[in-house]
This record gives sequence, structure tokens and C-alpha cells, in this order.
Amino acid sequence: MWNQDNLYLEKGTYCVMRLRIKFRKYGSVCFISHLDLMRFFQKAIRRAQIDVAYSEGFSPHQIMAFAAPLGVGLASHGEYMDIEVHSVTSCKDVMESLNRASVPGIEITSVKVLPDTAGNAMASVAAAGYTVRFMEGYVPDETVLTKFLAKEQILITKKTKKGMKEVNLKEGIFQLKMMGKEIYMLLDASSSGNIKPIHVIEALFSDIGEVLGEDALFITREDIYTNVGSEMGNSQFISLGEVGAGI
Repeated sequence: MWNQDNLYLEKGTYCVMRLRIKFRKYGSVCFISHLDLMRFFQKAIRRAQIDVAYSEGFSPHQIMAFAAPLGVGLASHGEYMDIEVHSVTSCKDVMESLNRASVPGIEITSVKVLPDTAGNAMASVAAAGYTVRFMEGYVPDETVLTKFLAKEQILITKKTKKGMKEVNLKEGIFQLKMMGKEIYMLLDASSSGNIKPIHVIEALFSDIGEVLGEDALFITREDIYTNVGSEMGNSQFISLGEVGAGI
């Protein structure tokens, strides 16, 4: 439950506040692993002197949860991390302190306080938006995209933990459109779907009998979304960054 000023969530004998941190990832930092990114933020939080909460037990660690991990080599304008803290002066102060402790390639763009009803970043993920930029000579024609979307099924063979599985990409493509020489796509990013943009692009090129060359495209994740639709099949996506409020 929340205390009187609606800021702190009571947890045992102490109070914590959950913060959602939105950040950009670009440049050479795109090529570090998700594990290295987690280690970076653990150190940055300590350098920024954030009053972060730790887990209990023999090996306490900072309480943090990331949204869908980003693949190596991809840039992003909308990554999210939730942390628990005991106290803050303001969301702006947290953002500025973390940016001072950061490195080129990682920029904190917003910090919000989450309500107690909000799920954590990882559990909230339903979809993700991507922009795909092509090298010269690989930009597909818009008519190719139209025919691709008109197919009843877009089948690929996907590797899973249980082996190879045939997947219908069409079910997980919520939006796919040309924007000049780029393609924007909104894809299922939930734990049950999790369609990657490279799957869609490879299927598109396979459909016209072409093969992607090495370094033929550059993918940027624009944002991550949660589904606040009230009815089955009635999806309503909002950015994870819209959840919560500043103080």
C-alpha cells in the first residue's frame, strides 16, 4: 500500500519507491552484451549515489528489472529499467546524476515514479517499435511490402529452447510501413510471441528471392510498449515511458 503522500511502497519494515528509467543506447555501446549493460548500471547507480534498495540474503544485489533485452548491434531510443530506491530528491535529480555518471552511448532521457499497481518493466512488455535503415541497393519497393503484408501467413522456422518450430510471423506484426527509404515495424515482443525485426526482414527478402548482404541494414528500437486494452483482441499499446509520474 502507499503511504499518505503516495510516493513510497511499504515493504516489510522499510519503504521503497519504484522508479522507471528510460534511456538511449547508441554508438559503440550497441555492441556490448545485456549482461555488461546491467553491470554498467550497477556501477553507475553507485557512482551517482542513488539510494537504491538491495535484495536480502547472503548475496544482496541492487533491485532492478530491465524490459526486453536488446540484441547486440542494435541501437535504441527507448530502453527501460525499473529500480527500487529508499529516497530521492526529484526525478530530474536522479536523471541528471545518472547522466553525469554515464558514458558516451548511454543517455538517460526520463525518470518516473511507478504506482504500486504497475507491473515491472520485463513483465509489462507487449510490443516494440523498430526502424530499419537499409544500405544503398537494398531498399525494398513499397509494392513488395504491400504484397508481403497481403499474405495470409508468413511462415518461418524459428529456433527455440525445445528445438526448431514453425512460426507464423503475420500474427505478431502489428504494423509494417515504408517511411521514405526506411521501414517502421511494430512487433509482438511479449514472452509468448517475441518477433525480432531481422526475422521480418529476412522473410521479406526471401519472398522476393533475394538474400540480405552483410551489414545491409541498421536496426534501431524506437520504443517498447505495454498493452492496456481491456478486452481480448482489443489491443491498446502505450509506451512504457507513459506509465508513472515525475516528482
